[in-house]
Amino acid sequence: MKKVPAEVVGLAWISPWLVGFLAFMLVPAGMSMYYSLTDFPLLESPLWIGADNYARLLTDPDFHLSLRNTVVYAGVVIPLSITVAVILAALLNTRGLRWKRFFEAAIFIPTLMPLVAASMIWMWLFNGQYGLINALISRMLSPLGITGPNWLFETRTAMAAVVIIAVWGVGQAVILFVAALREVPEQLYEAADIDGMGPVRKFFHVTLPMISPMILFNTITLLIGAFQVFVVPFIIFQKDKGGPGRTAYFYTSYLYDNAFVYGQFGYACAMAWVQLLIILSLTGLLFLVSRRLVFYRAG
Repeated sequence: MKKVPAEVVGLAWISPWLVGFLAFMLVPAGMSMYYSLTDFPLLESPLWIGADNYARLLTDPDFHLSLRNTVVYAGVVIPLSITVAVILAALLNTRGLRWKRFFEAAIFIPTLMPLVAASMIWMWLFNGQYGLINALISRMLSPLGITGPNWLFETRTAMAAVVIIAVWGVGQAVILFVAALREVPEQLYEAADIDGMGPVRKFFHVTLPMISPMILFNTITLLIGAFQVFVVPFIIFQKDKGGPGRTAYFYTSYLYDNAFVYGQFGYACAMAWVQLLIILSLTGLLFLVSRRLVFYRAG
C-alpha cells in the first residue's frame, strides 16, 4: 500500500481549521470589503460606488461624534483599568493575606458573567431613585447635603457609568498580573534590599519593569475591547442612543445603527474597515513605543 505523503496528512489534520477560516473569516472579510465599496441597503442588490462611503466618513458628524466618544472612553478606561488591576494584583500577591482564594474568586467571577445580565444589574445599581449606589451615597453624605446623580440620564455622568462598569470587569487582567508578579525573581528583591530600597522604590524599579510585558499585553487587549464597546451602552441606554447628549454613543453603536437600523450596510462595512485600521495602527504604535518601555528577560 502506497504511503500517504506527510504533507497530505498534515493538511488533513488542519483541514477543519482551514475550512472554518475560509468560510467564517476570509470569505466574509472579502465580502465586507466589497460591500464597503457599494451602496447596499440589504434588501436590494449592492450598487458599486467606489470609495464614496469612505469619503462620506470625513464629513459625517455622527461618525466624528462616535469616534471622539470612543477615544475619550479608551483614554480613560485603559489607564484606569491597568492601574486598578496592578494594585489589586499586588494586594492579592501579598504574603500572609487571609482569604486570598475568596478575593481572587470575587475579582474574577464578574468576568464570567454575561454582559447582558451584568448590564441589567448595573441599570438597577445606577437607578437614580431606587439604585443601591445612590442609596449608599445618600446614607453617607446626606448630612452634607450631597445626593447621588441620576446616573444614566445626566450628561455629566452617562460616560462615567460606562467607565465604572468597564473597570468593574478587570478580573482577567488582575489574574494575569498576579501570575506575572509571581514570576518576578526573588533575587531582584534581595538585591534591592541590599541597596536600601523601600517598598515604593522596589515597586517602581523592580516590579513594574518585570511585569511590563504583561502590562503591554493587557493594554492591547483593553484597547481592542474599548474600540469595540457595544453591549453595555446598548443595554443600559436602550433606545436612547448613548444617553443624554449622546455622550456615550460609541463607534460600534453607530456602526450597528447604520447596518441594522438605517439599512446602510455598505456604509457600515466601510466603518468596520476603518475601525480595523484604527486598532491595527494604535496596536502598532504601542509595540513601537514598547521597545523603550518594556523589559523582556533573556531566555
